[in-house]
Amino acid sequence: MRCFLNLQPIKVISFDLDDTLYDNRPYIDKAETEFLLFMKHHFPAEHQWESHFWWSEKKKLEAENPAVSHDTWKSREDNAYRILLNMGYSPQGAKAGAKAGLDHFLHYRSDFKVPEKSIELLKLLATKFKLIGISNGNVDPKRIGIAQYFEFILHAGNGHRMKPAPDMFIESCSRLQVQPQEILHVGDNFAADVVGARLFGCQAAWLNPAFGRVEKELPDSLLPHISLDSVFELTSLTDS
Repeated sequence: MRCFLNLQPIKVISFDLDDTLYDNRPYIDKAETEFLLFMKHHFPAEHQWESHFWWSEKKKLEAENPAVSHDTWKSREDNAYRILLNMGYSPQGAKAGAKAGLDHFLHYRSDFKVPEKSIELLKLLATKFKLIGISNGNVDPKRIGIAQYFEFILHAGNGHRMKPAPDMFIESCSRLQVQPQEILHVGDNFAADVVGARLFGCQAAWLNPAFGRVEKELPDSLLPHISLDSVFELTSLTDS
């Protein structure tokens, strides 16, 4: 652990989820693969639902409607809907197909359990701090086995913009009746987690490298309060 700025008294620890409490890469890759295979099987097309086609169409959608980029559920469903419409499906058929594809993706998206060591970390920290989740992703906390350790978990979408926008930090302070500086936000993504937390006035713990990785990154603007080589270094916060 490296300390760049003095930590102030902490009442709440907020966690980014993906790549902070577990290595998200194999699960998101599996979900993406299964989603495209599902669409290819049920809605065959010349483009064969190839990955490069899917992401190219998604970029077009988000360029036309930037707000949808803050909602990972909606952007996936809307992209599938638009593709199906362009393939000649009726609005009703396209809507049903997009919903089926999203459900298939979400099944694989959360088809894992968080490592036991991470669960033990949450249990320990919960003896001293309130724990919350602030995530840009769409994993299901109940299915992966962590929901019960948090006061609540907020996801981008449904009116919340993605970090580094302050929306989810604002709601967290309002719900818990705490000041921003009383929250320590822990995450692996510098732009989303460190910059997002610091700009709103929260304290920031940067997990660098991300969970399951060895490659370190360099900060490019605001410093975190602390930098963690491992998320499990947070156990030291319970010593004081």
